[in-house]
Amino acid sequence: MKNALWENIFRNRKKDESEEALALKNVPVFDDLDPKEIGALEKLVHKRTYKPDEFVFRKNAPGEGLYIILTGKVDIVTEDENGSQNIVASLKEGDFFGDLALLDEAPRSASAIAKDHSTLLGFFRPDLNALIKRNPQLSVKIILNLASVIGERLRNTNELLAKATMSNS
Repeated sequence: MKNALWENIFRNRKKDESEEALALKNVPVFDDLDPKEIGALEKLVHKRTYKPDEFVFRKNAPGEGLYIILTGKVDIVTEDENGSQNIVASLKEGDFFGDLALLDEAPRSASAIAKDHSTLLGFFRPDLNALIKRNPQLSVKIILNLASVIGERLRNTNELLAKATMSNS
C-alpha cells in the first residue's frame, strides 16, 4: 500500500508544462514572465516543421518575427556574389533567431535553412501587436527584454569589430 503522505507529488511537475512553455521560458526575450503570462504567450505562438535544407526564410524577405528551435538544427547563411553560402551561425535546440523582426519590417539580412528535420516555434510581429492591445503590461516586459537582447548583441558586435580593427592596424 502506498503512503499518500510520502508519495513524491512533485515528480511529474515538469511534465505538466508543454514543450512550448518550456521553450519560451528559456529565451531571454521572455525572461521574468510568470506562468500566467507564459500561458498567454503560448496561445499566440505557431509551431512549424521543416525538412532538411528547407528555407525558414530567405535573405531580403520581409522580417516576420522570432523563431525558437524546439528540435533540429538551423543554419543562418549569407551568399556572396558567386552564390556561395557562408554560414554565419549554426543553431540548435533551444536557440532563437529573427528577434529584430519583431521591431521592424526591414528585409532579412540572411537566410535561415533547416539542416535536420526541425520543429520551430514562431512568435510574429502581428502576434506582438495583438498582445500590445490586449495586455500592454506583458507587452512592455517583452519589448524591454527584446531591447536588452538586441543591445547585448550590438555590444558584442562592436567588441568584435574593435578587435578586428586593432588586429588589422
